[in-house]
Amino acid sequence: QVQLVESGGGLAQAGGSLRLSCAASGLTFSTTTMAWFRQAPGKEREFVAASRSSTYIANYGDSVKGRFTISRDNPKNTMYLQMNSLKPDDTAVYYCSGRAGGILTFPGAYAYWGQGTQVTVSS
Repeated sequence: QVQLVESGGGLAQAGGSLRLSCAASGLTFSTTTMAWFRQAPGKEREFVAASRSSTYIANYGDSVKGRFTISRDNPKNTMYLQMNSLKPDDTAVYYCSGRAGGILTFPGAYAYWGQGTQVTVSS
């Protein structure tokens, strides 16, 4: 019933930008904490960014602070991740996720997950 669908991934040059989107359905989006995680081959799933019901309260992983910005449009049930100054180390599958309650940085805390979208950054 709950669906999270990511889009906007693709190939970017180092130093370039991409914007990811996550369209949500089957949940009360406005009261759901939403987050982005990423996972590269052979690595653990890594916290990227999260937002409460509005981006007044948001948190970012250390590796993306100052480069990525999370936002959300509650009437559209959509969350975004603006990624600037991309680096090859940003290459990963990016996942949209959601949970009840506040922001946490551990994947196991999130009940809802999208299918992922591939981001590849070339040097």
